[in-house]
Amino acid sequence: MLTIGVMVVVAWAVERLVLRHLVNQEPIILFMATIGLAYVLEGIGDIVWGSDVKVLDIGLPSGASDWLLDTYNIYLDKLEVFAALIAALLVGVLAIFFQKTRIGRALRAVADDHQAALSVGISLQTIWVIVWSVAGFVALVAGTLWGVKSGVQFSLSLIALKALPVLILGGFTSIPGAIVGGLIIGVGEKLAEIYVGPMVGGAIENWFAYMLALAFLLVRPQGLFGERIIERV
Repeated sequence: MLTIGVMVVVAWAVERLVLRHLVNQEPIILFMATIGLAYVLEGIGDIVWGSDVKVLDIGLPSGASDWLLDTYNIYLDKLEVFAALIAALLVGVLAIFFQKTRIGRALRAVADDHQAALSVGISLQTIWVIVWSVAGFVALVAGTLWGVKSGVQFSLSLIALKALPVLILGGFTSIPGAIVGGLIIGVGEKLAEIYVGPMVGGAIENWFAYMLALAFLLVRPQGLFGERIIERV
């Protein structure tokens, strides 16, 4: 509970001290601001706690599934199955939150049009706090699961950057698109590593997602489920 509180407070502070001053700026400005902020937080963490990889053990299941390994000779890590279930649950809860609750609909209204949201009495300041508090909680869950799998280390931020290709594939405005994009990236990385990796020396997983996202940007910039933006001159 203490960690959840800390993450919510950090997210709130980021919104209050940095992002609130960038409201109505171009998306690329917000994107670069968050990337720069991530490096600042990493540097502070490195100074305070050091850069050594730290083991995180919170009692989650790990190791191969004995039944699949013995019966079908398939290696499936229990932790990855558990993480997939947690991710599915989290996506489902967030989808219901955004679609069915009053606050969720207010968040969507602000995302679509700030001025229209203000005109119907929605407080932008309150919405920003809620958005970044939820973002802090989601980051905590994702960071905990990855920390258990790979250890707590600052290179985990490179894994988080793979969310960008996922959104490019699925579409920035679609929750189902994010799910499908994540599945495409995950399955595509493994298949490419198995079948193409030996031909090029391996390590395809490190760059496959970004090359696939680049291909999508060339042929379908809005992603699989994103809305096509038409600008009339």
